[in-house]
Amino acid sequence: MISKPLLLTYLYLLIYILLSSGVILYNKWVLSPKYFNFPLPITLTMIHMGFSGAVAFFLVRVFKVVPPVKMTFEIYATCVMPISAFFASSLWLGNTAYLHISVAFIQMLKALMPVATFLMAVLCGTDKLRCDVFLNMVLVSVGVVVSSYGEIHFNVIGTVYQVTGIFAEALRLVLTQVLLQKKGLTLNPITSLYYIAPCSFVFLFFPWFLLEKSEMEVSQIQFNFWIFFSNALCALALNFSIFLVIGRTGAVTIRVAGVLKDWILIALSTVIFPESTITGLNIVGYAIALCGVVMYNYIKVRDVQASQVPVDGLPERMSKDWRMEKKSSDIFVPSNSGESNGGTDLGSGSFSLESNMDEEAAPLIASSRLSHIGRTQVGSHAV
Repeated sequence: MISKPLLLTYLYLLIYILLSSGVILYNKWVLSPKYFNFPLPITLTMIHMGFSGAVAFFLVRVFKVVPPVKMTFEIYATCVMPISAFFASSLWLGNTAYLHISVAFIQMLKALMPVATFLMAVLCGTDKLRCDVFLNMVLVSVGVVVSSYGEIHFNVIGTVYQVTGIFAEALRLVLTQVLLQKKGLTLNPITSLYYIAPCSFVFLFFPWFLLEKSEMEVSQIQFNFWIFFSNALCALALNFSIFLVIGRTGAVTIRVAGVLKDWILIALSTVIFPESTITGLNIVGYAIALCGVVMYNYIKVRDVQASQVPVDGLPERMSKDWRMEKKSSDIFVPSNSGESNGGTDLGSGSFSLESNMDEEAAPLIASSRLSHIGRTQVGSHAV
């Protein structure tokens, strides 16, 4: 018999897959000139950010569901604002790509996410250039090139928008790790939206004023309140579903769910949007890229397992750390390894950094957690 916790885990995964697929298809339907015909991606992104920021404000300030984080102006200016800028850019560019290329092809291009993240991490000095990882990145890139060559309705502008958005998201993830973790700042999904969504809204205002404001004034564009409200609500629900999945599963499960979601989304997009035609070369190229992504995920999980403390050596390690404690007041380091103690409490930042994040997902910040040794040391300090 399936236990209740396991059943809840599968339920959360199902909700995540449905919401993630639903938000992407919904955005495509809203933006596409052939359907709802609201070809203003910056405006749509601003609606999402404004709605998420307003909900987060009520949850933090009015209902006090979670307390606000002690945020100094220096941290906000040097950490939150750059992250918000790249987060807003990735959403805006990703939504703009819907105007030019199909959902299926966009999902195939998203296989480049590990490549972009790895390159940005190497450039920022948070990761080292390794031969095995580099070969996987080459394999992913070759697969994406083959898939692009087989695309019937290939559009250069849409492809450039999507690839640029992927690299903007990758840089945002690396900046999240470099800036916020060094400051020791921990944000949960609600507080991250509380601080980042309004800032992203402000950043989006400037390109909106230059590119879309005049178009909204002269164009006869329909604005249906319930369409945009439900669309923003789905995007917000996706953020919280990701948090639920992160708290219930491990890195391997999340990656498998992401791959399954991509295949389901590609299949659904061809049914809902008949103009999205998939060729055999598309499938071959995406399969090649997927092999590289799977191998990359295996390497990352293997590295995480190798870096974990063996159970047999735990007492010796605790004794060594206890001696070192007298020489240093720093009792723990935020973990972003992608695995947790027992595999049931995965830091959201590690998930963001090593997985293909959904373009509507909030910038979930890695929650700093103590290791077994760190908890022991904290307990002794408290005594």
